[in-house]
Amino acid sequence: MNFLQFAVWGSYLTSMGSYLADAGMASHIGMFYAMQGIVSIFMPAVIGIIADRWVQAQRLLGICHALAALFMGGGWFYASNAGDGVMFAPLFALYSLSVAFYMPTVALSYSVAYSVLERNGLDPVKAFPPVRVWGTVGFICSMLLCDFSGFQMNSAQFLQCAVLGLALAAYAMTLPACPVDASANKKGMIDALGLRAFTLFKDSRMAMFFIFSILLGVSLQITNGFANPFISSYRDVPEFASTFGANHANALISLSQVSETLCILLIPFCLKRFGIKRVMLIAMLSWVLRFGLFGLGNPGGGVWMFVLSMIVYGVAFDFFNISGSLFVNEQTDVAIRSSAQGLFMIMTNGIGATIGTLGAQAVVNRLVYNGSQGVEQIAGWQSAWLIFAGYALVVAILFAIFFRYEYTPDSKK
Repeated sequence: MNFLQFAVWGSYLTSMGSYLADAGMASHIGMFYAMQGIVSIFMPAVIGIIADRWVQAQRLLGICHALAALFMGGGWFYASNAGDGVMFAPLFALYSLSVAFYMPTVALSYSVAYSVLERNGLDPVKAFPPVRVWGTVGFICSMLLCDFSGFQMNSAQFLQCAVLGLALAAYAMTLPACPVDASANKKGMIDALGLRAFTLFKDSRMAMFFIFSILLGVSLQITNGFANPFISSYRDVPEFASTFGANHANALISLSQVSETLCILLIPFCLKRFGIKRVMLIAMLSWVLRFGLFGLGNPGGGVWMFVLSMIVYGVAFDFFNISGSLFVNEQTDVAIRSSAQGLFMIMTNGIGATIGTLGAQAVVNRLVYNGSQGVEQIAGWQSAWLIFAGYALVVAILFAIFFRYEYTPDSKK
């Protein structure tokens, strides 16, 4: 399940920006990635409510993947037939409908995994990370398939996504049944609508956790949307035109997911040793390095900085996303678990990612897509990455000051 879950996403997530730039929609890259955030503001919560109350999570997972795959396949069909005349509106509409059903499946897949592990007497904090590793492996395989099949610069990446999505939709129907709360009709309106998860904001610690989830979520989609176009732009600079990285950006970026695979395995140890605050602070400082190294490196003599940036990504992503999900799982009652995971998605991949991608697009439009070419455009990219690094540093400092959580080995993580 985890392998296919993230292989679907890896088909286009890191390469779509380059396709859009080549198709004349460079100034709209942020809109495509922001749509993932916009739908994540409400769709994960809505689907989580349905999973908690009425439809078994594994069945809902399959239904959502089937719908997402059909719309993504529609996007490929339109773009491939339109050729050089691809229009923003129809492609964006089909893409938006697809991600509207895909984004809730991330939280759903976590809920399904936690349910199965707990039913078998396993501690999710220890047992889930080695399972989640296979999601990253799937993402890597999908990225490399997209790259070396020649899909990263054309719409065929959407077809790859659709085929994998249909495969997972079928497989999800064979997964173990997850519990639903059949007593929902006997409860009040808040419980019936699954809004109890929002009462977590009454806890000042959880409220602060969700606020910083938004602030850090700003960073999540920036490199997904702009790393590939940035690295690929070096092909227009003679000095770097023949380098491997400039011509195979997806393969270079896949090192990020290799790092993620290894870092997932460190989560149980780090949570036990340091607690959630220090683990998330490590993630925030890693985002500073992630962006800063992009701003200072290049695919030639400075490629080591790109490689180091890919390595720290594993810490930046996993120590926030996976640890945060486990923290929410530990702090919430089983009756609202899917809703709570949906709420976490709203904060991170919803509000945070939407603000981040639209803000990043504004910065990139001003510094990069302003008519500049070649070396001048590269200089604009470098300035943009350093701005993003500065933002991540400010968030890290604020988190260290304001998120108060005294951790002891016996406390919940």
